[in-house]
Amino acid sequence: MTPTPATPPPTPPASPASPPPPATDAPLALYGPDFAADPAGHYRRLRAHGPLAPVELAPGIGALLVIDYQAALDLLRDTHTFSKDPRAWQATVPPDSPVLPMLAYRPTALFSDGDTHARYRAAINDSLSLIEPHVLQAQVARAAQRLIRDFAAAGRADLVAQYARQLPLHVFNTWFGVPDEDSDRLVRGIAGMINSAKDAAAAYADLVAVVTRLVADRRARPRHDLTSWFLAHPAALDNDETIRQITLTMSAGHEPTTNLIANALLHMLTDPRYAGSLYGGAMTAHEAINEVLWQDPPVANYSAHYPRYDTDFHGRRLRAGQLLLVSYAAANSQSPPPAGGSLGRSGDNAHLAWAAGPHGCPARQPALLIAITAIEQLTSQLCDMELTTDAGDLLWRPGPFHRALAHLPVRFTALTPS
Repeated sequence: MTPTPATPPPTPPASPASPPPPATDAPLALYGPDFAADPAGHYRRLRAHGPLAPVELAPGIGALLVIDYQAALDLLRDTHTFSKDPRAWQATVPPDSPVLPMLAYRPTALFSDGDTHARYRAAINDSLSLIEPHVLQAQVARAAQRLIRDFAAAGRADLVAQYARQLPLHVFNTWFGVPDEDSDRLVRGIAGMINSAKDAAAAYADLVAVVTRLVADRRARPRHDLTSWFLAHPAALDNDETIRQITLTMSAGHEPTTNLIANALLHMLTDPRYAGSLYGGAMTAHEAINEVLWQDPPVANYSAHYPRYDTDFHGRRLRAGQLLLVSYAAANSQSPPPAGGSLGRSGDNAHLAWAAGPHGCPARQPALLIAITAIEQLTSQLCDMELTTDAGDLLWRPGPFHRALAHLPVRFTALTPS
């Protein structure tokens, strides 16, 4: 899909915020180039509807988007009123809809409730807990150094294609034991699925094919890797359940981590407060990542929920089985409510970029460690990086769910290979 001209990363609204324009009855499209170029402007227009606003995820596919911070928390935590199972809604959607690879039911923790969710979630949590942080950090550092060596002598690079996308791939391939020959298919499958374009179903099918072959091999020949740990877990997942949990974990790990690294690097390259950071200044990679998670989260809109029965929610009447999504980006643009205590906009735990409640991201700590280490390795070696184009001329990949740079071209003083 053709990427879209970018705007610089959004900043929190001034206080008091200007009032949103009047609401219209037509749902606002989140899948076209206009949304990719200016998501913050779309969220401002949606606020005229109140905490929940009508949107369109693809032609003819409507949803309600939760754009209010407190309403988002209430939705994410309320397992009594809302279900994660999409099958009733899915029956009303054309089977070739490009959003189904992201929203259609599969036997995973993402689309399950109650005991089934707990069983799947235990397999994911327990397997990920076997990744030792110091080992992961060392692996990320080694992979980063290899990637930097590949382009350091050129004096320029695309930090998305040559770094942010490649680094998590190296790490995940190592931990899951993915063969090198399947790496490109893995990236194409994950990216194609989250783009939610016309080839999304084929991309997801190819991703599943890669993981299916991997699971079959590890079922026969276990090794010391995450795939084998999933298979050996006491949850006793069958082959299809294992494939689906691994596919979910890979998708939730690779693409958002790629976008987090790229978005944070763009933030550091364009925000004057970070001008000295590339030379060892006071503003750190951790601070840049935390600000991006607040202002420009790599997964902007997701956490699909469905009312179990007709109900009222934050001033709107909901139908049973109706699709609701949480806009982490829109909700984060509001200050946390007073009940948040001392947690402000810069607080590590108050933003919703990792979701919240029982379905919050299980890979938060590994993802943060990968992103922080990746940025520290890069900025410590290429300390005079600068964009080769205006930030407003950068391109963002269209799609209703993510906030993803298509490229990030930079130049720097070339390094002689040693």
